[in-house]
Amino acid sequence: MTRPTTVSYTHGTGTVALLGDTIGRNLDRAIAAHPEREALVDVPSGRRWTYAQFGADVDELARALLARGVAKGDRVGIWAVNCPEWVLVQYATARIGAVMVNINPAYRAHELEYVLRQAGISILVASLAHRTSDYRALVDQVRGNCPALRSVHYIGDDSWTELVSSAAAVAPEEPAAREAQLSCDDPVNIQYTSGTTGFPKGATLSHHNILNNGYFVGEMIAYTEQDRVCIPVPFYHCFGMVMGNLAATSHGACMVIPAPSFEPAATLRAVQQERCTSLYGVPTMFIAELNLPDFAAYDLSSLRTGIMAGSPCPVEVMKRVVAEMNMAEVSICYGMTETSPVSTQTRRDDDLERRTGTVGRVLPHIEVKVTDPVSGITLPRGEAGELCTRGYSVMLGYWNEPERTAEAIDPGRWMHTGDLAVIREDGYVQIVGRIKDMIIRGGENVYPREIEEFLYAHPKVADVQVVGVPDAKYGEEILACVIPRDPADPPTLDDLASFCREQLAHYKIPRRLEILDAFPMTVSGKVRKVELRERYG
Repeated sequence: MTRPTTVSYTHGTGTVALLGDTIGRNLDRAIAAHPEREALVDVPSGRRWTYAQFGADVDELARALLARGVAKGDRVGIWAVNCPEWVLVQYATARIGAVMVNINPAYRAHELEYVLRQAGISILVASLAHRTSDYRALVDQVRGNCPALRSVHYIGDDSWTELVSSAAAVAPEEPAAREAQLSCDDPVNIQYTSGTTGFPKGATLSHHNILNNGYFVGEMIAYTEQDRVCIPVPFYHCFGMVMGNLAATSHGACMVIPAPSFEPAATLRAVQQERCTSLYGVPTMFIAELNLPDFAAYDLSSLRTGIMAGSPCPVEVMKRVVAEMNMAEVSICYGMTETSPVSTQTRRDDDLERRTGTVGRVLPHIEVKVTDPVSGITLPRGEAGELCTRGYSVMLGYWNEPERTAEAIDPGRWMHTGDLAVIREDGYVQIVGRIKDMIIRGGENVYPREIEEFLYAHPKVADVQVVGVPDAKYGEEILACVIPRDPADPPTLDDLASFCREQLAHYKIPRRLEILDAFPMTVSGKVRKVELRERYG
């Protein structure tokens, strides 16, 4: 009798129940349990909040928003770099049932106007400037086309002070009275996913979605009130505000802001100064930190864990993070904005192979499966197909876009990720690429991740991205975009081809090479492969 084939389906079990709280009620629990512990530290300004102080300031801002007429379900925009006010807006809007809309700090006028109009934002909180962007000038440029927008308040400006001072007109008990009317299934956050074509979509997330996801991400790396989490990743993305802020406050831990936007030296200074136990980043951030000329001078002995996400971690980078940054329990997370964001995560005691070759196992209370992208049939374990996920973490939908929601979430409530994945026999998930990134060369399916992982081991390669570019003969050809270890001695195409020849099938060997100083990146640190394809296609 033959043993039946195991299908590519797995679900997360656990002894810890889902939280039924709203974000505000969960914060109240942390304040009651740890009133004098530090909740938030802003290293650039030196400002600090205990949980009791943080709760008081959240309530003050909540009263201010009530004074400005913010009703349950109203959208409040936040367009700012990482700063304490960002965090206060996050928790104050949740407290009163408003829906916070995250706006990418890199957006220009056209994108800003689209989000303000599409979400119907009534109040906007913004930075004054970011890099080359004058936010006030950009708002003035589009404001006349945004009829729902009633007021704009700039952090560090009189308009912010005026907003906060308006709290005096509202009784202290009003935020709690509003919160009593809220359900954990109410929408609390809209995040615009950076579509590579067309306008971005507003993934709408509930208290239940993001509070539980932050909580269980923290559970997987054993957060307690003793932890201090250094968060150099942007708050406007789930990585910062869910895996960072909500994972911390749901465990009574401390949020540490090292800088308004990522700076490798500022990040390591913050870890050293604040004795952080956990550090977040995408692999390119960790690479930048490890490559600092004075890296060895930083005292990182307080670290024990952290999260790496956003893109695959090269083996050599992971070895150095564990050995030289003291992060023996570092965790890899995988997910997407539409799933709050994390679906799978490596565990504290996973070995190097699982931390670099997989994105971990499914989280508690979540299901994942791998299906044939055409038929939708669940595939046998070990076969590549589209990863789908279902559970508490799947978004409510795209804001005011039911058709686009139906394209992403099927009638069984499975979220289709667009990622190509394999579920191994041990239940660990490997991401082998994006359906749209897969290269089809002469009829052969080529997964860029496999080639990238191999080329990372080349002694002349510091970083590499592989993309498909149009080719008259094969349909697509393989282009390797390389940042060399030594710009004066970059690898040649022959170097890479001979390196690959013994280990990779001939159709996987790059036929083109571009030497770059840097890759085009999103604000959250992901490489924009679509731009590389357009640039060199």
